[in-house]
Amino acid sequence: MPLVDIVALLALLEFFVFAGLVGRARGKYGVNAPSVTGHEMFERAYRVQMNTLELLMLFLPSLYIAAGYWPAGYVAACGAVYVVGRIVYQQAYMSDPARRGPGFLLSIGPCLILLIAGLVGAALAVSRGTA
Repeated sequence: MPLVDIVALLALLEFFVFAGLVGRARGKYGVNAPSVTGHEMFERAYRVQMNTLELLMLFLPSLYIAAGYWPAGYVAACGAVYVVGRIVYQQAYMSDPARRGPGFLLSIGPCLILLIAGLVGAALAVSRGTA
């Protein structure tokens, strides 16, 4: 499971970087805490961070549950697509929010796959009497 752990930690590191970019945007654009509105570029950075947080709540549990039932390499590969998708999303959203779709799909798709994989794995374990 080290590959799954690496992917999970990369996703958390990515979120940490996005949070840092929000802090930097606060200073650059003069948006003082606790404000979450102000300059458009700050708001974009903030939305990337918040959308990533929202997806992390789905991604991380699904990643680990799926890894309990399926080969870790496949689960980690699916999770890696999520991490790359978040980068694509961030880059697109910061340049033109209307272009965020592909990055979002590369993020939400793996979440859905991992969620279904975990559910199917658990259901199979119950049906086999191994749960």
